[in-house]
Amino acid sequence: MPLDPEIAKRLKRNDDGLVAAVVQAHDTREVLMMAWMDDEALHRTLTSGNATYWSRSRREYWVKGATSGNTQKVIDAALDCDGDTVLLTVEQTGGACHTGDRTCFDAGRLPLSAAGGAR
Repeated sequence: MPLDPEIAKRLKRNDDGLVAAVVQAHDTREVLMMAWMDDEALHRTLTSGNATYWSRSRREYWVKGATSGNTQKVIDAALDCDGDTVLLTVEQTGGACHTGDRTCFDAGRLPLSAAGGAR
């Protein structure tokens, strides 16, 4: 069964037919990772409750945690106003990053210049 046509028509895909998926922890609200979805990955995610993505490098679908055990149970899903990004709020078990870290965004902050709004 394909993605709901009402959802599909709201999506603005890139040239590869993908939309960005930003993943946020439901309890702490921290951003855990970013991945890519096509219509099928989004359909699988919405119908199974398990975060499913499209691997651009492997050219296949992957359910987060299927091999690592670091699963993402989807609590909520939202589409941004432009239709080009999905926000998944998840219950994360284990690390979200492929390195095993809790989040993919803990590798260090980038310096901001004073003109750029540093606080």
